[in-house]
Amino acid sequence: MALRVKELADLVGISIRTLHYYDEIGLLSPEEITDSGYRLYSTDNLEMLQQILFYRELDFPLKEIKKMITSSSFDKQEALIQHQKMLLEKRDKLDKLIQTVDRSIRHMRGEIIMTDKEKFEGFDFSHNPYEKEARERWGDEAVDQSKAKIANMRKEVQEEVTKIYAKLATLRHTSPESDEAQAAIKDWFDCLNQNFGNYSLDAFKGLGHLYVDDERFTQNIDQYGEGLAQFMCKAMAYFADHHNK
Repeated sequence: MALRVKELADLVGISIRTLHYYDEIGLLSPEEITDSGYRLYSTDNLEMLQQILFYRELDFPLKEIKKMITSSSFDKQEALIQHQKMLLEKRDKLDKLIQTVDRSIRHMRGEIIMTDKEKFEGFDFSHNPYEKEARERWGDEAVDQSKAKIANMRKEVQEEVTKIYAKLATLRHTSPESDEAQAAIKDWFDCLNQNFGNYSLDAFKGLGHLYVDDERFTQNIDQYGEGLAQFMCKAMAYFADHHNK
């Protein structure tokens, strides 16, 4: 049975705006759009959305997710097996960190004595736990190319962020509700969703308030132009309220 966008959003627990955004960027398009304009999502759509959300839980950027799930070699069952393995490894790492936190609390209370080494058990920045498997499966050349590509992507993302901030800085003395300001703030909304997580409109508005409520954010953003944080806060609030109607 096909689901409308609100029914799917309620079932999964994500926002309608997120589903609309996934459709806009070609990540998850509904099986059908009726003559009345209703988006209808099929069982296949639900399975693909599950895959997308598993990848998001593992912190994959939307751009990379799109490339993987639209590849001709993509296998849903194999992907689920990999999700399971990676999530179990993530859980094991979190369990070790939780144990270290628990022992650290007991150490501070004087209940136990921890060595300096024990205080950092569970932290591991030395390697990518999936790199060895990837090299065995696809070869060194493919993995090296992938790592170089990711490094370039990070650079591209930073350049994109800088470009958006610079653009907004030139507009900070205009009305945050103007068409030009709203177009620029939409670029910021899209950039966040593509590279840094799933931002609902309410979360986006809340982030804008954080820009002025937390002086660390304010100082960092205002490096691009004094008053930019305040301007972005107002522009983000208007954007969220306007698209929530």
